Amino acid sequence: MEHFDTIVIGAGVAGLTAARLLAKADRQVVVLEARDRVGGRVWTDRADGLVTDLGASWIHGINDSPVAAAAEAFGMPMVEFTVGGYQPDSRPIAYYGVDGTRLTDAAAQAFIDDIHTVDATLLDTVAASAPDASYRDVTEAALAAQGWHDERTQRVREYLEHRSEEQYGAWIEDLAAHGLDDDTVDGDEVVFPDGYDRLPAGLAEGLDVRLSHVASGVEWSAEGVVVVTDRGTFSAASAIVTVPVGVLQSDDFVIDPPLPQPVAGALSRLTMNAFEKVFLRFPTKFWDDEVYAIRQQGPEGRWWHSWYDLTPLHGTPTLLTFAAGPAAVETRDWDGEQLVESILDQLERLYGDRMQPPTHVTLTAWQDDPFARGSYAYMTVGSTTADHDDLATPIGGVLHIAGEATWTDDPATVTAALCSGHRAAANVLGRDIPLDQIWT
Repeated sequence: MEHFDTIVIGAGVAGLTAARLLAKADRQVVVLEARDRVGGRVWTDRADGLVTDLGASWIHGINDSPVAAAAEAFGMPMVEFTVGGYQPDSRPIAYYGVDGTRLTDAAAQAFIDDIHTVDATLLDTVAASAPDASYRDVTEAALAAQGWHDERTQRVREYLEHRSEEQYGAWIEDLAAHGLDDDTVDGDEVVFPDGYDRLPAGLAEGLDVRLSHVASGVEWSAEGVVVVTDRGTFSAASAIVTVPVGVLQSDDFVIDPPLPQPVAGALSRLTMNAFEKVFLRFPTKFWDDEVYAIRQQGPEGRWWHSWYDLTPLHGTPTLLTFAAGPAAVETRDWDGEQLVESILDQLERLYGDRMQPPTHVTLTAWQDDPFARGSYAYMTVGSTTADHDDLATPIGGVLHIAGEATWTDDPATVTAALCSGHRAAANVLGRDIPLDQIWT
């Protein structure tokens, strides 16, 4: 049995950040990773000469962002692409009405104004909501306060449903009322034309990372920790567990003794989402120029309502859409051809004969990944924002949990993962660590 000062389970951004900081503090650290690569849910596919980020894609707001600072230090080119938390405007968006025709500028602006009106009401409604209120409950209350006719109300209701799906891969009734409290973006958003995986690769440099080591559990006591993997057993004075919420909740990963409160309660109120990406590359661009996003209203947009133009990243005509929430659940067992046909039916509805078959399609399947079990975590009904930080409460002075689900200010992001790894390392050391040590 090998012994270390600290064992880090998971070579995603949270785990690598923690390990990097501990190693710089002269601690003997090993990172155990189940996959055959580093990065976790930061995963770039480079098949056929194409660069496609299958997991994390964006920095959601680069102002004072430690991820942006790390990316710059690692020499990662960035391209501005601001989607702003399913924003209704501020970037060119082509809206299509219930009948499939593009809204006039005046009609689109009226719809956008309605969204802003409801959002202004929603702030107070969420603040006054009951502990067990869902996001559906608070949005319905905000809509009712407007006194609009049914058709006008329904268009904004659809938008709010889709926002819940695209932000958290959750149906609106399943998301806690406070589930989108973090839905703010500070500064431009950026993507990485050379791939987001350059970040974990930079973080991993020089570390002792053991790939293809599947951990099945952690035993902890006042004396330290023992981690069991399919390639041997490891012991240490402390451990940082960075596996996703879905793995923490599974029978395939056992923590013994079981997690105490408040950690166990927080974990029980979070769950992994259903959120998949679909990249469609075309021979030519058949949609309008200078459009960030395409959105359609009405029943036809129940699943496929939004497409994002990624053409500026590499010059190849590319649209990205999401199977999110109900769409991801209901199409989970579909084959790729059936899924793509369903999406193309909606594009053809909007563009007619201009629409062309794609030359290349990339689909993700995070729901079926045993080391993820979804794309990221969200707050179920009854959860509070404090559950994120409570999940990271140090356990017995030897066990720490980190990852995107454990950071209240900006959960479900790479920023949350990085910051949580920084916090876990500081907790292990019992002192503050300058954040910029991650990349200097």
